Amino acid sequence: MRLLLVIAVLSALTGCSLFRKGADAPLPAQPEAPTKESAVVTLGKDLDKTDHRVGAALVAIERNADKPKVVVAESRLAQSYLPQPPEADVAFAMARATKADPIDYAKQMEFGRKLATAVNRAWERLEADQKEAKRVSDLKDARIVELQAEVVRVKQEASRNIWTLAGVGVAVIGALATAFASPKVGIPLLACGGAIGAFPLVVDSPWFPWVAGAFVAIMAGLGIWVAWDAARDRVNANPRKDAEINPPQSTQGDDKA
Repeated sequence: MRLLLVIAVLSALTGCSLFRKGADAPLPAQPEAPTKESAVVTLGKDLDKTDHRVGAALVAIERNADKPKVVVAESRLAQSYLPQPPEADVAFAMARATKADPIDYAKQMEFGRKLATAVNRAWERLEADQKEAKRVSDLKDARIVELQAEVVRVKQEASRNIWTLAGVGVAVIGALATAFASPKVGIPLLACGGAIGAFPLVVDSPWFPWVAGAFVAIMAGLGIWVAWDAARDRVNANPRKDAEINPPQSTQGDDKA
């Protein structure tokens, strides 16, 4: 009965800490957009500058339609901000200019407004995606840090479990020795089992360097005392040996004389 009680207590103390359940919340999907805000902001400013310069040149052309030299110069200036157009688009524009139909111009202007609106909306969506991508990227970085910390924790817990199981094994042997042999044998084993199980807690403690230093100092002092005591015993033992080898001379003959 005493053995079963010891084993039950040890199992209750150590068995509950071997596993830990938990689930991490899934991360949201990261949009396909740059995570750095500066990439989108800088590109947006450059595109806005290009659009504004081209638009301003066209306004200057419209307001100086009676000055052919100004019209040509502003046209070339506007083209310098734009990529080279395909020949098909150039031919389409030349045909439209030759025809000079107000209805065609109205249709193309409506198409241009719709296209500009769609481009602006797409750009706003890109800016929103960039912010979301940055947020999700930060979450991923934080999750990586958490996982790294979890790996360290699992390794430490595995090490503690090994020491705990070793301590339980020694303690069980001590319990068996206490039950079937002698408490003088079993109780020290039980104490050793507890010390083995507590070893990782002591090592991980911030006070471990102080405890280890104090233990080394105590052991050094104990060693010095044992050496001194042994030397003293040898010194005290020498007079006894001398007395045994050279006993004092008897004075009985002198007394008879």
